[in-house]
Amino acid sequence: MHSRNGISPWRLIVVLVALAGCTLALVGRIGYLQIIQHDEFVQQAGENHWSSAPIPAHRGAIKDRDGNPLAISIARWEVAIDPSKVTTKLQRDRAVAAVAKALGQAPSTIEAAVVSAAAERQPVALVQSVETGAPAPGPTGGAPEEALPRPVMLTQTLDYGAGKVLADMRIPGVMIQERIQRMYPEGNLAATLLGITGRDKIGLTGVEADFDRDLAGVEGKLVFERDSIGDPIPLGYRSETRPKAGADLVLTIDRYIQRFVERELDAALKKHEATGGSIIVMQPQTGAILAMASRPSFDLRNPPVDDPDAVELFRNRAITDLYEPGSTFKLITMSSAINEGVVTPDTTYNDDGPAIKYGVAIQTWDYHHYGEESMTELLIHSNNVGAVWVSDQLGTDKFYEYVQKFGFGQPTNSGLSGEASGSVRTPKDEGKWWPIDLATNSFGQGLSVTPLQLVTAVSSVVNGGTLMRPYIVQRIESPNETRTIQPTEVRRVLTPEVSQTMRDMMLQVAEQGSIAAQVSGFKVGVKTGTASVPGATSYTPDTTIASIVGFAPYQNPRAVVLVKIDHPQDSPWGGVVAAPVFSNIMREILVYWRIPPSHSALVKSIGQNP
Repeated sequence: MHSRNGISPWRLIVVLVALAGCTLALVGRIGYLQIIQHDEFVQQAGENHWSSAPIPAHRGAIKDRDGNPLAISIARWEVAIDPSKVTTKLQRDRAVAAVAKALGQAPSTIEAAVVSAAAERQPVALVQSVETGAPAPGPTGGAPEEALPRPVMLTQTLDYGAGKVLADMRIPGVMIQERIQRMYPEGNLAATLLGITGRDKIGLTGVEADFDRDLAGVEGKLVFERDSIGDPIPLGYRSETRPKAGADLVLTIDRYIQRFVERELDAALKKHEATGGSIIVMQPQTGAILAMASRPSFDLRNPPVDDPDAVELFRNRAITDLYEPGSTFKLITMSSAINEGVVTPDTTYNDDGPAIKYGVAIQTWDYHHYGEESMTELLIHSNNVGAVWVSDQLGTDKFYEYVQKFGFGQPTNSGLSGEASGSVRTPKDEGKWWPIDLATNSFGQGLSVTPLQLVTAVSSVVNGGTLMRPYIVQRIESPNETRTIQPTEVRRVLTPEVSQTMRDMMLQVAEQGSIAAQVSGFKVGVKTGTASVPGATSYTPDTTIASIVGFAPYQNPRAVVLVKIDHPQDSPWGGVVAAPVFSNIMREILVYWRIPPSHSALVKSIGQNP
C-alpha cells in the first residue's frame, strides 16, 4: 500500500513513532535535569557564582604579670597582582597605580615585576588531582592549558590601614589577603617558654601550643559574588561573618626578673664554657613562676623551623630535662627525717670514714671526714656519709614515702606540656631497686628530677611545709570574661615548725658553707649541689652538673631560685659555678622589690668589707 505522495504508510508510521520516542526521551531528559538533578545544578551554579574566603581571627597576646606584652599579633596584608587578570593596558595601569600608592613605591617598579611575571609561564599540569594524581584539568574543565602567568607577590607585611583601603577598592587582578603577624616587643625574652606559631598561626611549642585553644580565637568568613573568571564583582553581594578574637594570656612571669635571669645565665655559660643550663624563680607561697629560662635557645623572630637539627633548641629544658640533683636533695632527706622526729638539728653522728654499704664505700665529696658533727654541720659540709646515716634512721619505707609526698617521680601539673615525670626507683620496682639505692638516693644520686620539680619541692620546705602546684598563667582575658587561676595546694608535707627549722639550717649553710651565695645586707638560705652525669654504663668522668637552690629573705621567703649549669669546663662545683649566679640574681630581686636589708646582716657585711 502506497500513499499518494509515494511514501509508504508503514514507513510514515515508523518515522512518527521514532519522532515521538525522541520527543519523549528529550522531555524525559529535560525533566530529569530540571527535576531530579535540579538541586545539584543549582549547587554547581552557586559554586561558580559565589565564593568565600576565611577572615583570620586576631590571636591573643601573651603578657607578663604586670600586663607588659611579650607576644602580640598585628594585622598585616599580603598583596599580589595576577597578570592573567590584567590583560589590557587599562586594567594593568589601574592595578599597578593602586598597589604602588598603597606600598609607597614607584608604579614603574610594580609594573616591571608584573610584566616580568607575565613573561614567565607556570604549567598548570604541575598541579595534580587530589583524587587520581593525574594532571588537573584547565579552567574550562578540558585538557590542561600549556601555562598560566604566575601571580606576583609584592609584599606580605602591608600596614593594616593602607591594606584596608586597597582591599575596599576591589580592583580586578589585585589579590589582597589579611594576615596576622606575631611580634615580640621584648625580643627573644623567654623564647623557650613562649614558644612559636606555625605558618598557619597554630601554636607549635611552648605556651603558644599549650594554650592555643584560648589564644587562637575563631576565624570569620567572607562570602561574595564572583564573575566568570573568579574575580569579585565590584558592586556584587558581600556578606561577612566577623572573626572572634582570641583571649589574652597574663603570665606569672615578671619581665624584669626574667631579663636579668637570662642575662646572668648567659654570662655564666660563657664564663664556665658550659653546654647549657636552666634557672627558675618561684614564689614559694603560691607556686607562681616569676622567671623560667633555659639554654640553648633560639631567635623568636626567625625560628629555625626548617632545620631538623635545630629541633632541640625549642625544648624548654627547665621542664623536660632530667638530671641527678646531687647534694641539693639532702634538703629532702633532712627535712623528712626531722619531720618524722628521728633527728633534730642538734643530733650528732660520727663521721670516721666512708660509709660501707653492701660492699660499696661511699665517700665524702672531698674525702675529708669530720668526726662527730650535728645535722646542721652535715648540711654545711654537704656530707654524703652523714646523708646515708640520716636515711638509715628514717628507714626505707618512710624515705620513699616522703620522696613521693614532695612530688618526685610524677609531673607537677604546671599546665606546660612535655613535662617529664622524673625517675625514682622504689622497693616496689622489683628487679630495678636495690638496697644500696636508699644510700645513694639520700644525697641525690641514682634518681632523676626536673628543675621544676626540685624548685617546687624546696619551696614547700621553706614556705611552711605545703607543696604548691606550680603555674605559669595567672589570668585568661577574653572579650566576654576573665578567668583567674588561683594558687593550688597539693598537700602538706612538713609541719610549719619543721619548715622554720629547715630555713634556719639553710641560713647556716649560706653563712658558714656556701659563702659565694651570700647577698650583702640580706640573710639568705641555700644548698649547693654537684652531681655526676650518668653515662651508658657508669658515671661520666670529669663531667658534672653544678647547681644551687635557695631562698630570701630569711624572715619571710618571697622567692626561691634554682640555678643549674650543665657541664662547666673550668670547675665542677656548685659552690663555685652556681652560687655566684644565685647571689647576683637574688640581690637584683630584693633590690627590685625594695625589700630593706636585714640590720644584723648589714652589720655583718659591713664588718666583712671595711
